[in-house]
Amino acid sequence: MEDEVRESTVVQRTGKIVGLLLFVAVLISPAPEGLSPAGHRLAAVVALMAALWATQAIPIAATSLIPLVAFPILGIQSAAEVSKSYMSKEIFLFFGGFVIALGIEKWGLHRRMALHIVRAIGTSPRRVVLGFMVATAFLSMWISNTAATLMMLPIALAMVAALRELLVPPQADAAHATRTDAALAPLATVLMLGVAYAASIGGFTTLVGTPTNVAFRGIWSERFPASPAITTGSWMMAVLPIGIVYLLCAWALLTWRLPRIAGAERFGREFFTERLRGLGRTTAAERRIFAVFLATALLWMFRAPLEFGPSVQLPGWLDGVAWLRMPDADVASRTAEVKRLAELIDDSTVAIAMALLLFVIPSGTVDKGRTQYLMDWQSVEGLPWGILILFGGGLALAGGFQSTELAVWLGERFAAALAGQPAWVLVAGTCLLMTFLTEFTSNVATLNATLPVLIGAAVGLEVDPRLVAIPATIATSCAFMLPIATPPNAIIFGSGKVRVGQMVRAGFALNLLGVVLLTLATFLVLIPQMGISLDSFPAWAADR
Repeated sequence: MEDEVRESTVVQRTGKIVGLLLFVAVLISPAPEGLSPAGHRLAAVVALMAALWATQAIPIAATSLIPLVAFPILGIQSAAEVSKSYMSKEIFLFFGGFVIALGIEKWGLHRRMALHIVRAIGTSPRRVVLGFMVATAFLSMWISNTAATLMMLPIALAMVAALRELLVPPQADAAHATRTDAALAPLATVLMLGVAYAASIGGFTTLVGTPTNVAFRGIWSERFPASPAITTGSWMMAVLPIGIVYLLCAWALLTWRLPRIAGAERFGREFFTERLRGLGRTTAAERRIFAVFLATALLWMFRAPLEFGPSVQLPGWLDGVAWLRMPDADVASRTAEVKRLAELIDDSTVAIAMALLLFVIPSGTVDKGRTQYLMDWQSVEGLPWGILILFGGGLALAGGFQSTELAVWLGERFAAALAGQPAWVLVAGTCLLMTFLTEFTSNVATLNATLPVLIGAAVGLEVDPRLVAIPATIATSCAFMLPIATPPNAIIFGSGKVRVGQMVRAGFALNLLGVVLLTLATFLVLIPQMGISLDSFPAWAADR
């Protein structure tokens, strides 16, 4: 333990020195041609924060506050502008989801749910991880990856706690408890990473599963209105197989060295059935918090209409709101109203509304003559506020990339470097750029900034734009190295079960695996499924 502390201190001290040296070196070096002075200064800040984040030289949340100081001083963004990133709609989506998760934990529902899951999939560490990853990925196909992670996190933590209680009876000695904790620690880490990675992977398999896919569809339809329609159904037919293979690869990579937990094999289905009986009947509070949990998932899932083809559409609840507001309007007017409402009402709106509902619904219990509600503010004070700051820092960097056009500059240099290269090099390079660029920026902001550049480069090279645009879109959901890369990574890091070094090592391997997998899948799945031609330039692209 002392050696680990000493090693950690050396790494942290080195991280501070390296971070400052990188910052100064980039700042005083000549700005590359075409890059704005503000973009050059932003690159210096990114280098500093990357070094501090990777080494945890100072607390992660403290590093995330650097843009509030550096951006105004270096002329990247004003104080008023950069501070908005720390109170954005994404932050409130986090906040509302965390409150609901705390409510589930407060009334013990997560424990009951965890026992049901373990009873269904068994206690083998590899099977436990696979079960949670499949469940998370499925949720993330229909709701945001942030929401899916927030829902699965307390259940996963409760599952690890339940296993420990089973393996360490009250009469066990301290040595046995220490050995069990050492055996469970790798499982907890892998399980947390598995939930985060599955949320990102599941999200890209449907057009509604992640905002980057929605952004892609908007950019694509505006740029190429005459192109073949890309619907939810056609996207799933092409991309879902990629997601399944990627999920299994991620599971195998995370669990291939996962140690067996001694004694876990003796717990069968009947044992967990007895444990569930021991919890007694579900309480009124558990039933009510589960109703809120389920309602939140359904509201997230069916906020906007789900399109499965030109003539197959599953209405969302915003359609009902539009009908109530405009009962006599024609289809076109009502469709326009639904689109307007979708811009006004966000997933964060749902999260905060349902979180507020917890303060209103009685729990069915009375404490000292006073009615208890499903949530109280004292419980909310236990939120991982540092994670909200961490994600705010990531959003601030994303805003800087967009305002200084650093992402566009990188995209243009990348497109120029790949001109005249074979198709597989173009696809692999695109995936590599988008995967690692989104480690430091918002994937939606990155896609909005760079996709038009990549599409323009493809048209200039007379290559079917789908050959670049679709892999680029998927790759923006495949950043697994840093806590700021995606909301699921940030949420899981907040559990305290994963260190930055562990996430960097697993995420780097998975990033590279993703580049290879997406490149192969483009030629084996996307090209035949989407009808992409490598020999001819489509007329609908040439017309633009």
